[in-house]
Amino acid sequence: MSLLTPVAVRKWTQLDRTSLGVAVLVLSPVIALAAVAALGRGAPIAFAPAAAHALWETGLLVAGVVAVSAIAGASTAWLVSQFRFPGRDLLAFALILPFAVPTYISAYAYVEMFDYFGPAQTVFRTLTGYRSRSEYWFPEPRSMPGAVLITALVLYPYVYVACRAAFGLQGAQLHDAARLLGASRLEAFRRVVLPVTWPALAAGLTLVVLEVLNDIGASQHLGVQTLTVSIYSAWLNKNSLAGAAQLALLALAVVMLALWTERLLRNNRRFATNLRSRRPTTPARLAGWRGVAACLVCALPVVLGFGVPAYVLVQSAVRQIRTDGAPAELWSALGQSVLLSGLATLVILALAVLLAVAGRLSRLRVTQGSLAVAGLGYALPGTVLVIGLLPLLGGFDQIANDLWIAAGGKRIGLILSGSLAAVVLAYAIRFLALGLDQARAGLNMLPRNTDYAAETLGCTRPELIRRILTPAMHAPLAGAAILIFVDCMKELPATLLLRPLNVETLATLLYGHAARGSFEDGSLAALLIVAAGLAPLLLMGHALDGSRPVTRS
Repeated sequence: MSLLTPVAVRKWTQLDRTSLGVAVLVLSPVIALAAVAALGRGAPIAFAPAAAHALWETGLLVAGVVAVSAIAGASTAWLVSQFRFPGRDLLAFALILPFAVPTYISAYAYVEMFDYFGPAQTVFRTLTGYRSRSEYWFPEPRSMPGAVLITALVLYPYVYVACRAAFGLQGAQLHDAARLLGASRLEAFRRVVLPVTWPALAAGLTLVVLEVLNDIGASQHLGVQTLTVSIYSAWLNKNSLAGAAQLALLALAVVMLALWTERLLRNNRRFATNLRSRRPTTPARLAGWRGVAACLVCALPVVLGFGVPAYVLVQSAVRQIRTDGAPAELWSALGQSVLLSGLATLVILALAVLLAVAGRLSRLRVTQGSLAVAGLGYALPGTVLVIGLLPLLGGFDQIANDLWIAAGGKRIGLILSGSLAAVVLAYAIRFLALGLDQARAGLNMLPRNTDYAAETLGCTRPELIRRILTPAMHAPLAGAAILIFVDCMKELPATLLLRPLNVETLATLLYGHAARGSFEDGSLAALLIVAAGLAPLLLMGHALDGSRPVTRS
């Protein structure tokens, strides 16, 4: 036993202190949020009607998006896992392409396509002879049903990826046993396969809910007054940080309810399978109209979730280049996006390595708890995170100015508030879970006996970290770096609210053009964001083809 104690000790170390500090940093916006809501001016009653309406709209949007995403994601995953049909191999990868399109870009594209002056209604009026909108009915994207459908078409891949990975791990044994007992393929799916897949389905739907709650651009553009939009409006339009904080706490309560519901639905279900004896599923071939129907069912989400937005973006970008060329502001926004995303990725990877190593080497409960808290940042919607960070950043600036004045200097103004550092800090808190999960996954593949053997051969703690533990995390962190970088490039709420004046990223540049009704001027920026989002999909598609589970925190 004495050989084990040098590796996993209960003594308080610098790694433990670092882990606790990161956990405090992640929790501090929530604590500040509660303080501002409780102590700031503005009674909750003043915002009760707006809060009730926003909560109702948010509930309707979440319920609708969850239902559509569950149906689209689970059904397509089942079809490509269990059947062979025309175009199946291409569609199996294409079904994850909507991952590359942020919700706000999809909303802008659909409004551009199906609005009154858009090409869809223009062609419809030309063919039918109608002249006025009052003479006919046409699907309206700026509505609750439109918001549900547009958002779900972008977010259903969370469910698709989770379910397809689960189907791949199950193998053919359960399904074949059900068929031998007289169940049809549909009955086997409903009564055997789907219950086993339920934990993965619940996890995918939880990510869908978190993404809906984080969105601001799509909801605002489509006319849905969600909690996130209400927070933004209360702070900027009503100039009430306390009111925004109260609504942010309500949004945070909805997030906690979603996470609790996921745990309740899973009900601690665990299903084990022997990977060595697992027999891969042999897809059944669908011929004739059944094969065509399966192809159409799988192609429809791809066309609507990726094809339509991509078509609108490419068409608008080509038109803009032919007319005005690439504007100078585009390259400035691209540079700012790359700079902020790159800095945030480096910070997150460094923190992820430190936290993963601390969790590996420490047996202190406070350290293990700190790691759990540090990974909760992804559950914080960007707007909620910003409202919590504002008083902290302002407090730091005030203290720094007071100390400088006391030392004989002049007031230096804002330091962190409205700075690039504030944006990087928000990114780091929000996306730390992506790096931490992958770093810990890399270390978990390294047996504990390796640590003990190294210590026995005289390897010191720093050498163990540098020569053994850190290299084990290289491959997982490389994939995590791509995901983190792309997510930072797409992040809108935190960037929009924390960026310095006159500093634009691709996301904020596009948001500004769409808000002014000139989406076409931001089409190149949108196209660059979507192109960046395609990179991690290649890795994800390879993992799915290998029947390995793919997770996205």
